[in-house]
Amino acid sequence: MTVVPSKRRPPEDGQITVLIVGFVLLSLLLASVVMAASAVYLEHKKLLSLADGAALAAADSYMVGDIGGGGMPSPLLDDARVVAATGSYLDASGAFSRHDRLAVAAGTGSEPGATAVVVLTAVAHPPVISFLLPDGILIEARSTARSRLTQ
Repeated sequence: MTVVPSKRRPPEDGQITVLIVGFVLLSLLLASVVMAASAVYLEHKKLLSLADGAALAAADSYMVGDIGGGGMPSPLLDDARVVAATGSYLDASGAFSRHDRLAVAAGTGSEPGATAVVVLTAVAHPPVISFLLPDGILIEARSTARSRLTQ
């Protein structure tokens, strides 16, 4: 009687499937993290662009002071005027409909030298992983603009 060797699979057979599934899951996790970081970065850049426009509008809302004193005329900004100009710029641009929980933050106002400072906050919602962060990520953008009178 001859013994025929049985055709048994080697013990490593099928292990590559587990390795492939692991690498696919790792790749998907990495792609979702990169997408989330990119979405938050782009939202911050949009908010920064909006803050730049609002700061320019606020810097142009000056009153000319010191005209009769014999010195050079200079623009005068006050906090209330900067906040009002920022709010009207945001309303006119329709920014409240494009950004979630957009707000003019503390720190918005004027600084010496006819400088308008605008600080805006909003909430970014990254794709794919938004179920992990249902409230989103709070982002803040700060921009300054200065008015200068030249001849």
